Amino acid sequence: MSRFVNWVQALALMLGAPGLFLVSFLDSSVLSLPEIADLLVIWMVTQHKGRLLIYVASATVGSVAGCLLLYYLGRKGGEALMRRRFHAASVDRTLAAFRRHGVMAVLIPSILPPPAPFKIFVLLAGVADISVTRFTIAITIGRGARYLVEGLLAVWYGERALAYIHAHGREASLIVVGLLAVAMVGYLLWNRRASRIMGRFQS
Repeated sequence: MSRFVNWVQALALMLGAPGLFLVSFLDSSVLSLPEIADLLVIWMVTQHKGRLLIYVASATVGSVAGCLLLYYLGRKGGEALMRRRFHAASVDRTLAAFRRHGVMAVLIPSILPPPAPFKIFVLLAGVADISVTRFTIAITIGRGARYLVEGLLAVWYGERALAYIHAHGREASLIVVGLLAVAMVGYLLWNRRASRIMGRFQS
């Protein structure tokens, strides 16, 4: 497996942005390539700072595509598998909770750095039949924020960015999550207020 991972990493470095897309897709779907996509984003941005947005976009789109594959696998037959392996009441409670907080349950893990679990939340999103649009937006925001932060750290710190992420990655991720949560709450409050105002004018 390590030889395959090394081969994939070497191929990605040779291909550039398309290789980064490939690694992110594989890591978010059928394979587990912990930190490889993150390492590649940092390394590539360090070598070509002007391509920051291209590399961030490639990694993000690849990850979203891989997550959508897992999402549809969960949607296709994930619930039946869960009910065979776990007690029915536990499955019902888990799915009910996920349907209430599904977007945040996907968004937060998508930002957190390895070894935080992620794929199980993607599968659960499919099993719980979370809206594919909301799911895609959540993954895009989460992964996009994660790779953008890593890219910016690579611009500022170069190859030392990886050491910084290992030392402070979880704290930085939680700050990003907090900011996104505040922005989401603000948007929901604004949207609710706007709906009330529109309702008054219509009545």
